[in-house]
Amino acid sequence: MKSNVKKTGWVVLVCLLTLLLAVVAAGCGDEGTSTTSAATDGSSTTAASQPTGDPVVIGAIVSATGPGAALGEQERNVLQMMEEQINAGGGVLGRPLKIVIEDDKSDPKEAVTSANRLIQQEKAVALIAGTISPSTLAVKEITAQAGLPQMAMAAANDITDKPPTDWIWRTPPKDALAVARALTYVSETLTAKTIAVLHDENAFGSSGAAEIEKTAGKYGLEIVAKESYKTDDTDLTAQLTKIRGENPEVLIVWGTNPGPALAAKNMVQLGMDIPYVGSHGIANKTFIELAGEAAEGVVFPAGKLLVPSSITDAEQKAVTDAFIQEYQAKYGGPPNTFAGYAWEAIELLVNAIETAGSTDPAAIQTALNQTQGFVGPDGVYNYSATDHDGLKAEDMIMVRIEGGTWVLAE
Repeated sequence: MKSNVKKTGWVVLVCLLTLLLAVVAAGCGDEGTSTTSAATDGSSTTAASQPTGDPVVIGAIVSATGPGAALGEQERNVLQMMEEQINAGGGVLGRPLKIVIEDDKSDPKEAVTSANRLIQQEKAVALIAGTISPSTLAVKEITAQAGLPQMAMAAANDITDKPPTDWIWRTPPKDALAVARALTYVSETLTAKTIAVLHDENAFGSSGAAEIEKTAGKYGLEIVAKESYKTDDTDLTAQLTKIRGENPEVLIVWGTNPGPALAAKNMVQLGMDIPYVGSHGIANKTFIELAGEAAEGVVFPAGKLLVPSSITDAEQKAVTDAFIQEYQAKYGGPPNTFAGYAWEAIELLVNAIETAGSTDPAAIQTALNQTQGFVGPDGVYNYSATDHDGLKAEDMIMVRIEGGTWVLAE
């Protein structure tokens, strides 16, 4: 099955940008089909039908406030934008799409409350949850018990590696892929032999640190120091002083803001001039804003959305450029990697519903498991019944911060 045949939001988005009208040419869809156009025979251009009937409700839980806000705020923006886009193109199965968005305040307990409300009161047919790994893991137990599809925008390995996994899929590269990309860079490009690891004690940071410990030897790397910090710590000089005493060639910091930015500033204060390699959790402007000049030279793995010029596949480039233009036009600034995860999450779910021709959870599950070749800003997604990650390490690039922006590191 070629699931990219029904790229609902992308078709609408591209046509809106190029024609400046809410119409869809029959030739816009792959193989002459479009889920957002009344014309499917390739013979004429027809305005999208207005969606009617009861809405298709998809619940979303994002961290729009709290420590995860740098990630969740843009995710919320994208979901609001895509609800408008998809409804302008005819909705889902001819019905209006309603995305009910909850802010978990970066708190897993809040995420659980939101998940229960979205399922029991809003009658959501699927959930997008969540921004941060702790919330995602907490909600996973609820959707598994309810038998409801969940699209995750977080990266901890356990999200898709540890049961239950039948009802959860993810859009970002999981920690194992990001770690593989980072360690390859440290070993081959920096030609280092010894590393130190500094990580957040939360689910995301711990997952990444565990993956580094497990695989460092495969890259000829020795971990000479390992330290952790709490998400809300305000000073990391004690941990960094211990690390400096072990003389590592490279420091790998695994976490999301504010910790990684604080580490960069504390390194400068301590006169530590070894390379800083971060996680894909800092792929946003907030890291640069918080770290200031200390962000210069930091390198990390990320999806190609951050450096669109790195995309060589024509279809992915078209999807990514259209998404960036639409986001900038609506919100006045460029999308970050996490915005891309939200775009892919809603597009993959809507595509699965259209492919299944049903909002029945089991039908959506089957369609997601058969999704192949779905092109998004962060890569090409290939799911199966045994692979709910979709991406490969090759979908990621290494990014370096230069002059307050992102450039390709290799």
